[in-house]
Amino acid sequence: MNIEKKLLEIIKEEELIQKEIIKRFGKITNEEKKEVRKTLKDLYKKDVVYKDQKNRYHIKTEHKVVGTIEFTRRGTMAFVTGKSGEEVAITIENAGNAMHGDRVLIEKIGKWRDLDSGKVVKILKRGTKTLVGQVQKKKSTCFVIPIESKINSDFYIPKKYEKNVKNGQIVKIEVIKYKTKVKNPEAKVIEILGNENEPKIDLPIVLAKHDLPEPKKFKENVMNEARSIPNKIIKKDLKGRKDFRNDLIFTIDGDTAKDFDDAVGIKKLDNGNYELGVHIADVSNYVKENKPLDLEAYRRGTSVYLIDTVIPMLPHELSDWICSLVENEERLTMSLIMEINKNGDIVSSNIYNGVIKSKKRLTYKKVNLILNNEADEKLEKEIGWLRPQFELMKELMEILRENRKKRGSILDIESGEIYFEFDEKGFVKDIIPVERGISEVIIEEFMIKANEVIASYFFDKELPFIYRVHANPDPQLLIQLKNYLDIIGVKVDLPNKITSNVLQEILNNTKNHPLSKSIQKLLVRTMKRAIYSDENIGHFGLGSSAYTHFTSPIRRYPDLIVHRMLKKYIKNNYKLTKEDIEKYRKILPEIAEQSSKNERNANEAEWDLYDMKKAEYMQSHLSEEFEVFITGITKFGFFVEIPEKMINGLVHVSELKDDYYNYREKDNMLIGEKTKRILKVGDKLKVKAVKVNKLKAEIDFIPILEKKLNKPKKNRKNKKSKKRR
Repeated sequence: MNIEKKLLEIIKEEELIQKEIIKRFGKITNEEKKEVRKTLKDLYKKDVVYKDQKNRYHIKTEHKVVGTIEFTRRGTMAFVTGKSGEEVAITIENAGNAMHGDRVLIEKIGKWRDLDSGKVVKILKRGTKTLVGQVQKKKSTCFVIPIESKINSDFYIPKKYEKNVKNGQIVKIEVIKYKTKVKNPEAKVIEILGNENEPKIDLPIVLAKHDLPEPKKFKENVMNEARSIPNKIIKKDLKGRKDFRNDLIFTIDGDTAKDFDDAVGIKKLDNGNYELGVHIADVSNYVKENKPLDLEAYRRGTSVYLIDTVIPMLPHELSDWICSLVENEERLTMSLIMEINKNGDIVSSNIYNGVIKSKKRLTYKKVNLILNNEADEKLEKEIGWLRPQFELMKELMEILRENRKKRGSILDIESGEIYFEFDEKGFVKDIIPVERGISEVIIEEFMIKANEVIASYFFDKELPFIYRVHANPDPQLLIQLKNYLDIIGVKVDLPNKITSNVLQEILNNTKNHPLSKSIQKLLVRTMKRAIYSDENIGHFGLGSSAYTHFTSPIRRYPDLIVHRMLKKYIKNNYKLTKEDIEKYRKILPEIAEQSSKNERNANEAEWDLYDMKKAEYMQSHLSEEFEVFITGITKFGFFVEIPEKMINGLVHVSELKDDYYNYREKDNMLIGEKTKRILKVGDKLKVKAVKVNKLKAEIDFIPILEKKLNKPKKNRKNKKSKKRR
């Protein structure tokens, strides 16, 4: 019996739930029922069929796309990306009653710019169940206006669900009725978070907005399992492990770090090569598959770092202690030992179940002071004895970095990391950019190399695996980058096939340009997000043919999966069994998708909190003059950035009082009708902040335009060509 063919015939004939579909097969064995469920699941994953809100199955036709609808920041446009990666644009009038985050079925109806356009024909699953907003009371009526601007509906709160809220308060609500063509959605207040201008409210807002758990809060069954784990290594754990306890191994992390999941050791061999050991905490020894700890780690996907608050993936009993490579404590590891030659190539490598005893907990700051010869007497006494190790590490780092540069890896992109300084009341006092030192680069290079080596074990043998992949840049955004570089006088030839070498060359050629930071930011925007995938397409940014995440299993779920696979790989003589191959081919796509989704949510939560704190800083700096660069042009104005504070905001076109400005989309410019003044990406000007909405993290500036005009250059070539015509 061809189960797939029969399934599609049944679904085509009638829309049914899984149980009803199985009944249509008549009398079949339990094994056959199991096969039907598996085939149905596979068809769903392949996007051949989809489910509606009542879990009934439908066949997807060629002109229909199923995906999550994502509205733009202003809620005026939406996009849906199907499983195949195709993107469809949805104008607001074609979005129907769909809300940001809903899973929808759309039908293609035409074109919008270079994309297909579509309309929502069915909402398959609601994505928003709870959200955060501000109370707005008018007489006896209560509404909540969402803080998330991507949700463009206000929520009516029936009297019995108001919970004695006051006008202006920030609350968390639960949707009880979704919007219709004629009615606003309805919700009930489930938590009063506080008042708008209190600094302490920002974190609860972000947690609620992104549906993140409370810091240090885990379910009881998860905590019970965590507490049952011994806080010392037990004898049976040492069986079959390679002993590195007498080797000179240490950790290097930030000043405030508590979870140390990577340690390193280095030697210079007699043949002139380097032996680099990268020892990673063996979390998989404690977090067992499908147990409460594992299921919770999968659900969270990653630790989330919200300024001075951490929402850990694992309870602190593991993350801060038994899985953390604490100084002078014996710890279980997955240990990768690599021999690297003077060109930065791997001569040989071995992966072991290991055990170490870290000799020192070091910080980036302290190691940088030693390497820069800026250490005081106290620091020299504390860690000066490790100077030869640091010098050797620096030597190898430079070799590895040069190796990456030659193969086309993109280097020297600034991290954009900042540090917030708070006053005694908890308000932001200052924002300070954080610069990376030598030791940060050393550890980054070592971890990149380790991740590549581990990925190569599985890729070379064509085994199932979870990769960290990075697709090629968006061609349209590359054209915008080229146009911008042309405008500022930087000539670049973009070949048909873009490699990371091309972008690295742009960075090299513009590093001394006065607009180098703007160029760098625009270049970063051309690149897509790195994600997890069971299919290896390489990592564009690193110029790597195979890459994974192996080095942080305390805080990232994919790394934990990689460790589990490595254990099976080692145990089975550097192969996987047929059963394991079948198992991982089945489960890895879902793990990759879930992990990518969780990572994106964590990133957006971090960015949201940062943006709120930046807006808070600007509230106390209204009407002050700032020098900014234009970072984006639209028909309604332009976006600017205060570079030393990394603060972004908008100058609305209505604030350009000196002229009426037209938007030239092709060249991405605003041009004054009378003055012919040009405003383009990369221009430097002065502005004042006049309005700040901290809840939405929106900052409005007004320009201080100088009298000197920036006129467009005459195109002589065009003049000549006209004469010839």
